[in-house]
Amino acid sequence: MANSVNSNIGATIALQSINRTNSELASVQKRVSTGYRVSDAKDDGAAFAVAQGLRADVKGNEAVNERLSVAKGLLSVTQEGLKGISDSVGEIRKVMVKLADANLSSDERTQYNADYTALRGDITKYIAQSAFGGKNLISTAATDLAIISDSSGGTITLQETDVEAALGTLAAVDTSSASTAATAVGAAGALNTFEGVVGTALARVGANSRSVENQDAFIKVLSDTVTDGIGAIVDADLAKESAKLQALQIRQQLGTQTLSIANQSPSALLSLFK
Repeated sequence: MANSVNSNIGATIALQSINRTNSELASVQKRVSTGYRVSDAKDDGAAFAVAQGLRADVKGNEAVNERLSVAKGLLSVTQEGLKGISDSVGEIRKVMVKLADANLSSDERTQYNADYTALRGDITKYIAQSAFGGKNLISTAATDLAIISDSSGGTITLQETDVEAALGTLAAVDTSSASTAATAVGAAGALNTFEGVVGTALARVGANSRSVENQDAFIKVLSDTVTDGIGAIVDADLAKESAKLQALQIRQQLGTQTLSIANQSPSALLSLFK
């Protein structure tokens, strides 16, 4: 190798080595600081594209879980409303049995009739208050609701039951004139019809609740699984990166020292001209 002050091959090689080390060090520091092996398309375009697609799936599942939570809220409110209605039906049946006694006085009959009217009023309130997010599954205006159940557009149908219209059968019962057992039995028949509608509504709400809860749990597990998959694709192994970081820092120091030594080589030529 020629001795020259115009070119210093040793320094050039040392500088190239330092540049490579610095580049690798920057990559490792990026992985350590972000926690990602692939944090953008520049790191690994294919892996980043796959990860982005999976992240979109996770966001879609989060939206599904949000809508399923709304459905669970509606079903919970409906279930509580129907429970109150069912309890009121039980109380109405007690009143009907008492009204079947032809020996009741006029005042007693008036009192029981007031109880009956109050209980019907309670049922009306339960129906009106069984709403969530502007939706009601047991009123006259109720319609079946299709709730989104997956990110592909699948749905779960929440079935309505017109309990409010069925309540009209009880309104037709004239309890004030139930002076005979036969009249009371007729009133009890209307009550049985209404009770059957309430039972149907409870069964539907129970079935819908199970479907929504099962789907909600499945979507959450699916999201967790996809998230783990994303981690396997893009997450950095921080233990490995830590070891690599220390090695590169040592290489950087050695490269700097090598460059310093190489830069001193031309000064040795001065001794030839003394």
